[in-house]
Amino acid sequence: MEKIFLETIGAHQRIIFKVSRMYRNTPEDQQDLFQEIVYQLWRAFPGFRNESKITTWIYRIALNTAMASYRKQRPSISLSEHPPDLADTTDTISEREEWLFRAFRTLSESERALISLYLEDYSYTEIASVTGISENYVGIKLHRIKEKLKALSISKNP
Repeated sequence: MEKIFLETIGAHQRIIFKVSRMYRNTPEDQQDLFQEIVYQLWRAFPGFRNESKITTWIYRIALNTAMASYRKQRPSISLSEHPPDLADTTDTISEREEWLFRAFRTLSESERALISLYLEDYSYTEIASVTGISENYVGIKLHRIKEKLKALSISKNP
């Protein structure tokens, strides 16, 4: 069982890393959250019954762990740095990515969960399954989240 678990984590660690970055500001805090998610996955692994995709199961546990630990310690968020101009080729991808993760951290816990799954190309049905809300509400919430992120991007040039 240990070997299968390690292979599963290795194959899907990108999911855990993404969730960690969305819920934590510093690399140290991200690593701590990554480890906590892996621990929670290890504890839950014997109960995985293949009733959903393994990635759906990983996301569900990762997001629940991140949200539970996020409530314990709310990080301070600063978007004082303006979003990089996406048309400017002098910006590096990491600068754009860092701004995007800072913007994500301004969203509520549930909004972060939804946008994370959306960016992974999960269908509305799959997102509804992970989050426990209806498919229609997934669409409504995603539209609102996109509008929030667009407003943050536009606010860089008042």
